[in-house]
Amino acid sequence: MSRIDHIGIATENIDLASRFWEQIGLKSDDSVEHNLEQGVKIKMFYGIDENGEKTHSKVELIEALSEKSPIAKFISKKGQGIQQLAITVDDIDQLILDLIDSGIRMINNKSSQGAEGHKIAFVHPESTGGVLVELVQRINMNS
Repeated sequence: MSRIDHIGIATENIDLASRFWEQIGLKSDDSVEHNLEQGVKIKMFYGIDENGEKTHSKVELIEALSEKSPIAKFISKKGQGIQQLAITVDDIDQLILDLIDSGIRMINNKSSQGAEGHKIAFVHPESTGGVLVELVQRINMNS
């Protein structure tokens, strides 16, 4: 199963950026996750369906923890805004191998741990028409 998982938005300040997403009705559990490997802090926002359940599609706010973070570099080049489109996949490690075998340029040749403990890897924008694509294998399909 592949589907859009989330849209990642690079921001200089998660707290300020959160206000808009809250005002339009998206919900967050108010936790901010620090991913030291990626050099970022992350806050997820979810839609809520008619039954009060979280929807699968999310908005991910991403703030750099240091000037060396890829997010800091992204913001310095392009400004705040959409940084990546994430796609849920079933078997990320096999997909990475298949993509490499078919000539797709990967940023990560192996998966690593991302937000919420899921496995992630990035596909280089050169192979996707200019869009940074994050592959996500959800460890718990309900999150």
